[in-house]
Amino acid sequence: MTAYDAVVYDLDGTLVDLDVDWDAVADDVLAVYETAAIDPPSAELWELLEAAADVGVAADVEAAIAAHERDGAARSPRLPHVDELLERSVPVGVCSLNCEAACRIALETHDLTDAVDVVVGRDTVATQKPHPEPLLEAVRELDVEPEAALFIGDSARDELTAERAGMAFEYVGDGPSGV
Repeated sequence: MTAYDAVVYDLDGTLVDLDVDWDAVADDVLAVYETAAIDPPSAELWELLEAAADVGVAADVEAAIAAHERDGAARSPRLPHVDELLERSVPVGVCSLNCEAACRIALETHDLTDAVDVVVGRDTVATQKPHPEPLLEAVRELDVEPEAALFIGDSARDELTAERAGMAFEYVGDGPSGV
């Protein structure tokens, strides 16, 4: 299928479609800021998450987002790329902007736990995509060099992450969508 020694997939929008109302998540995160009497830096969810540590609400913001993701992972429909994952003969990982628990729930929901060797979520390492560290952690755990691995995702953030990690990248569809 490929000439790579390992393949790493994004999760949401690539293997499954988390059943999450992201507007509701953003509202819950804004409520965390409001409860803490902190002016939010933005109304955009991922900017709120990125700023949370600087204003002392990181744990509460993470908890609010992760609760929605875990619930959505259990209801997530499986996407066609899973069939390709199941045909892989090389080690496979998941590197996601979603929390690790949600990734594991989605994999379990679709009987993919045994097909995936490594899971790196937003909270597995200290940084998140598009920083290269989560993807580099996944390939380290797969025991391959970045240039010998392929990252497959659905977003410009995924493509940038792969570029920064020195890895090849492929879109699951016709081009970037989502986060």
